[in-house]
Amino acid sequence: MSQLSELLSPSAILLDADAADWREAIRRSGELLVSTGATDPAYTEAMIRTVEEHGPYIVIAPGFALAHSRPDESVHRTGMSFVRLAEPIAFGNAANDPVTLVMALAAADSSAHREALAALAGVLADPARRSLLDQARTREDVLAALAADGAGSGERSAEDSRSGAEARTDTGSGTGAMVDADAVPSKKLLLTVCGNGLGTSLFLKNTAEQVLERWGWSSHLDVQATDTISAKGRAKDSDAILTSGAIADTLGEVGVRVEVIENFTSQAEIDAALRRIYAV
Repeated sequence: MSQLSELLSPSAILLDADAADWREAIRRSGELLVSTGATDPAYTEAMIRTVEEHGPYIVIAPGFALAHSRPDESVHRTGMSFVRLAEPIAFGNAANDPVTLVMALAAADSSAHREALAALAGVLADPARRSLLDQARTREDVLAALAADGAGSGERSAEDSRSGAEARTDTGSGTGAMVDADAVPSKKLLLTVCGNGLGTSLFLKNTAEQVLERWGWSSHLDVQATDTISAKGRAKDSDAILTSGAIADTLGEVGVRVEVIENFTSQAEIDAALRRIYAV
């Protein structure tokens, strides 16, 4: 697995970029992938088609979009790019628009970038570190913000400590997990879903696993990231699906509960969704 610093080179960072609309914003991020040798231009167009086909689900947190598509011959190696826009742009995601930060992900396989995405989720969930990205003056400032240890994340800690404290009070150490009379008969599987199963669904999986760890339920539930096509076939084997509103519309009726998550980095929001699913 790769760290953020291994996937994002200084030359793949662009600050205060001009873009007329969301397509151009994605193109700017894709051009950086091409210039660093991670992809061919065809991958940039694939990232745009992904949004055209599945909607703006790549806007996974307020003001932040993670552009990506499926691995194919246009991806030469796993890499990322970072674009801060000169002016905010609407992608069509009512909950998280307008977007000011766009990162593009090119994944050569399904695993090399997982650790980097987990680290990125931590940055975006921390208001202090997110602010550093918004205010960065140089490429080095961006890399420093992404590499910071998060020691100053007071606001995030206050929100998440409330959900964590509630979880410990309500669910105990995990020995009494999933015994509520109104809870679903658990199949011990949760699915997080995005268009390709390699980008935003991994963000959501990471945050859900953090919540379950706080609850003491990690040994009770397996959280797996997948794509829309696979999710339709696997839904019956799961307790529920966590996904964005756009992907929920794409999935339609799948026979299990679908919980729409607006902010994929919010432990508090996912905590509430899991409580609804398992009636705790």
